[in-house]
Parts: sequence; structure tokens; C-alpha cells
Amino acid sequence: MYDTKKNGFNVFTGSDDYIASPELQNIVNVTITLGKPLLIRGEPGTGKTKLAHSISKSLGKRLISWNIKSTTKAKDGCYIYDTVQRLNDSRFGDKDISDIKQYIQLGPLGEAFAESENVVLLIDEIDKADLEFPNDLLNELDEMQFTIPETKEIIKAKSRPIVVITSNAEKELPDAFLRRCIFFYIEFPEEKMMADIVRVHFPGLEDSILKACMKKFYQLREVRALRKKPSTSELLDWIGVVLKSGIDVDAVEKKYPFIGVLVKKEQDYAYLKGSGYLRDE
Repeated sequence: MYDTKKNGFNVFTGSDDYIASPELQNIVNVTITLGKPLLIRGEPGTGKTKLAHSISKSLGKRLISWNIKSTTKAKDGCYIYDTVQRLNDSRFGDKDISDIKQYIQLGPLGEAFAESENVVLLIDEIDKADLEFPNDLLNELDEMQFTIPETKEIIKAKSRPIVVITSNAEKELPDAFLRRCIFFYIEFPEEKMMADIVRVHFPGLEDSILKACMKKFYQLREVRALRKKPSTSELLDWIGVVLKSGIDVDAVEKKYPFIGVLVKKEQDYAYLKGSGYLRDE
């Protein structure tokens, strides 16, 4: 159990399934104290999305996820007006369609505002949406409220949510948006921290297997020609497969068994094969 209160404020220290560096812990707690959105960047697989889950678990807060797609609009996060259902009801005449409110459904942002206690709101992969999307969220995130024009209802946050926004840096985000966020870049874990992360997921893992897998993994990441370096999540998957297969330490040390768990691009596989890295495959 984590101490989640200090001087009256919620304190994040990580969770039993997520190891957060002291720097990351500090920035999360600053975010909570100031009530600003936290913008997280980092390599794919470094735990950006899982951070929001960890905050939710550690602090005992409900998690609301808003997974952004290329077609997502800011309004979708606030509310959705089901005009198609209203049109169908008007055609069949078996329902009173004058009450528009029954066709309004709150989106993830609206849900977070409507909660009586503050929640963790994850806006995942914000850079997947179009360039105007972040700007369209500015007022809502600043004022913590929005208006539903169809009903003239104002949805105001009853308690300011803890907002975590992830980005893979696929697009540049507007300066006006960045100014309103607290920013943190999750560095790829060094070997000591990575070993701690692995042990969270595989508590009974033998040292010999851990050392062998870690050595091969970091050797692979040092190959500059790779277009996609293996990530933390792929290391965990690889160790899981190695353990389930029952192969010994020597097999791991001599070659890269189940290389397809680590390498996901045919160009990278071809390069490794041609360069001799996979000569024993």
C-alpha cells in the first residue's frame, strides 16, 4: 500500500505493477498540485499509457480513457448528439423527441467533469488527431467546462480531473497548447531500472536468465541501423516466451530465439541476418 497523502495532497509514488523514476513521480505530483494537464512523450513501449493506469491505481481514482484516432474531434470528448436515433424516433412516432437531452451522451471529457470526485483522464496519443484538435481543447481544459448548444446546458467540472496526455511525437503540437501543459519525456530505462521493471512482471525470474536476456536485448538496441528498436514491452514479451518455451540460458546467449518477438520490421530482420547477428537462427 502506498502513502497517497502528504500535507493534504495526493502523492504518487508508483504502483505495484509500475516503477516510476523519482523524476517522474515528482512531475506527476506537481501536475496534481497545480491542476494542469501532464503531457508525456517517450519511445513507444516506455509506459506512457500505463502511467495513467498506475496513477489511477496508486491514488484509488477512477480511470477514464479517451483513445484518439485520426478522425477524432474535440467535441467527441465533450458529448455526442445522436441525431440519427432522434430522426428514427421521429419517423416511427413512438417516442417524444422534444426532449433533446435524451439523445445527448457525454464523452470521456464530459464524464470526467460530471464525476463528483476527481478522476484520472487519459487522452491517449493526441498527435493522431488533426492539427486543430489540441487547440480545440484549450478552453475546455483551461476553464474545466463546456456548453452543449443543443440543450444550452453547461457541463462544469465538479472536481478537477488529473489529466494525462500521451504523444508519440508524430506531429508538432501547437505552442498555445504546450504552454498550458506540464511536460515530461520518459527516457528509455537504463539496465538497473529495466531489471527492476522485469522483476515486477516476473518476480521469480532466475538471475542467469534475466542477465542473458538483458544483455542480448541491449546489444540489439545498440544496432544503429535498426528502424525500430525493441521496446520495454517487447522485452517483457520476449522473456515471457523464453520462460514458457523452457529453453536454457545457453540458447539465449548463443542466439536470439524467437527473434520475431523483438524485431517487427522485415528490413531490420534482413539487416540483422545479413550482418551476422542471427547467424545461428
